[in-house]
Amino acid sequence: MRAELDRADMLPAGRASASRANAGSVAVAVRHYVAGGREHGGGIGRLVGYVVDAAAASGVQHAVTDTRGPRWFAPVSVMRLVLAIVAMTSDRVQAPGRIHHIHVAGRGSTRRKLLLAAAARALGCRHILHLHDYDYADDFASRPPALQSSIRRMFQGADRVIALGLRDEKTLAGLIGVDAARLTILRNCVPDPGDTVRDRGRQPVILFLGRLGTRKGVPELLQALASPVMARLQWRAVIAGDGPVDEYRHRAAALGLAKRTSFPGWLGVEATRALCREAAILVLPSRAEGLAMAVIEGMAHGLAVVTTRVGAHEEAVSDGETGLFVPVGDPEALAEALALLVRDEALRTRLGEAARRKFLADFSIQSYLSSLECLYETVKHR
Repeated sequence: MRAELDRADMLPAGRASASRANAGSVAVAVRHYVAGGREHGGGIGRLVGYVVDAAAASGVQHAVTDTRGPRWFAPVSVMRLVLAIVAMTSDRVQAPGRIHHIHVAGRGSTRRKLLLAAAARALGCRHILHLHDYDYADDFASRPPALQSSIRRMFQGADRVIALGLRDEKTLAGLIGVDAARLTILRNCVPDPGDTVRDRGRQPVILFLGRLGTRKGVPELLQALASPVMARLQWRAVIAGDGPVDEYRHRAAALGLAKRTSFPGWLGVEATRALCREAAILVLPSRAEGLAMAVIEGMAHGLAVVTTRVGAHEEAVSDGETGLFVPVGDPEALAEALALLVRDEALRTRLGEAARRKFLADFSIQSYLSSLECLYETVKHR
């Protein structure tokens, strides 16, 4: 029995190989393992979806296997993990050259990927571990010593390990002991949405993208939006993401924000792009991050980005040049930054245009896919 697979598994491998061969390169078969898959995997799933689609457009088919299901539910999640191992075992026979790209975060994700990576080592599968986490050093430190040893063995046993930025590279090399020669930094990417023409003089839309909760700074955001300095200005906000949507909608209403804020829930790719085209400001006052996809989406769409100095954000945003930084957990500073941008259209435009140039130079899907393909080729020929 095979795991439920992405449509990529249903296409003839020969067609993909022939297409790439005609382009002068060799197709590398890849399977991604993501909790929730493309549709329910949050920012990781969104990134994998972008990579899969971009690879398919160049003639290479990637498969995606869900290792958990849409949410953690023990019977379903255990079965998903078992089926993922079955898929890996089947690949070892039917596609022995396939590279297994395992996406891992903290908490339950690490426990699942310990089993999956152990299977990869036992089967002799070429595999990559790709770390996505908002604070893996803290998560690792909270584990008992025996589990820490298993985590070290998991990362050290992978053919290559990918980090989102310098902080995570330091965690992987210094705390977990991954050989620096097998570490690669790949900062997140999104497809180029093209230039966006915005109506000047329009009431600015402030956009939040991400799971609603404390870690993403949503309580501080609501306090900032309800502040006196923001109350005097004309704006509206869209707070889009999954999580306890009704709870935050009620909080916003209690703060007098019901008529100025909307909470559409989690949005698909096209709805997210439509919102980004409508917005003027992207705000993400996170308390902890790896490298938020929302920040890259905002930069790609030429939005004025307001965020915090967490994770790899300082590797993407330059304060006052391609966005604005505010201190973590400071609603007053956040309100001042948002008010500044709402009042000053020229500043919004300058920051947004610079952010888009930075995106095109460093965070495009094309450069990301090129780096990823080079990495796959390196692993393939180990």
